[in-house]
Amino acid sequence: MGITTTAPDERQQKLLKRAREGDEGAFQELIEGFRSELQAHCYRMLGSVHDAEDAMQNAMLRAWRGLKKFEGRSSLRSWLYKIATNTCLDEIEKRPKRILPADYGPATEPSDGPGDPVVENVWVEPYPDELLGVEDGYAAPEARYEQREAVELAFIAALQHLPPSQRAVLILREVLGYSAKETAATLETTVASVNSALQRARAAVSERTPEQTQQETLRQLGDEKLREIVDRYVEAWERNDVDAVVDLLAEDAAISMPPLASWFGPKAKFAEFLRFSPMSGQWQWKTVQTQANGQPAIGYYTFNPETGAYERFALNVLTLEGEKIRDVTAFLIPDPAGASREEILRMPEREEDEFWAHAAFDRFELPERIEKDG
Repeated sequence: MGITTTAPDERQQKLLKRAREGDEGAFQELIEGFRSELQAHCYRMLGSVHDAEDAMQNAMLRAWRGLKKFEGRSSLRSWLYKIATNTCLDEIEKRPKRILPADYGPATEPSDGPGDPVVENVWVEPYPDELLGVEDGYAAPEARYEQREAVELAFIAALQHLPPSQRAVLILREVLGYSAKETAATLETTVASVNSALQRARAAVSERTPEQTQQETLRQLGDEKLREIVDRYVEAWERNDVDAVVDLLAEDAAISMPPLASWFGPKAKFAEFLRFSPMSGQWQWKTVQTQANGQPAIGYYTFNPETGAYERFALNVLTLEGEKIRDVTAFLIPDPAGASREEILRMPEREEDEFWAHAAFDRFELPERIEKDG
């Protein structure tokens, strides 16, 4: 059996009794221990932290209103997951599918520079897994994916290509460790339908994700080697040393920059783009290292002569292949709306987009700026 086997303890029973009697404070205390895992669940379903926050709010409102109907036939955790899952399924119907630029169109020629922005927000968002409390290991013995594996960018992006019901089945079965019977009860369908959906979902996700997860790669590298690779990478950027960056790239490396639809790869095209635009020497860079989606990430800041400080520009999430960097997903925060092609080429000089500044920096508790002598 999956996560539904957890029995309520005495404290939970007391809180549940008070919450049923209308004590909202008791209800908030009751669900607090489940909040981070439910938030991660909603993110897996929706591919967006913003949408996950909305779904969580709606789901907890549904739970509060329906608490008197909770009869305890399943655990409280299982009941909350059922509400959160079905809330996300409702939200999926209202929102665009979340993707990454490689899913949007073919690679761009470096000489064309960064492509046009996509006005509608269709992009997968970075996830601050450490700050939001995603734990190591498996959610249940029956799970196939570790909890951090199940927030990796490639996995999240692959999930978004699944039909909603298949997405829910795969997450419930493979990430949370639900049985087919439990999953069928959660989704109000049959065991046969669950098994069929799981088979199709497994095949589709397998086609879109690498054989080895980032968690496996990072464990094989070890903390010291990983730190060495990332340090070399950011030091090369701060020197505008293209050759040193390229030396760290895998042959099939690519870089993308949501909310721009363009991406550049493989390695030779990646390098050409670096020389043409961000590492042409027009801009000076500073960096702050962090983590997103269970992967190494870097906050990039570019020098602004008007303020005399380095202003935030992009959160780059790195995907590694052995000791090489295979993918860089750079979540840009300058506002591209209404920009001409010439202005897009000078993205570091544009004003911030409030949504992406919050999504890529504020949520990760990265500083707003770095002083020149800091």
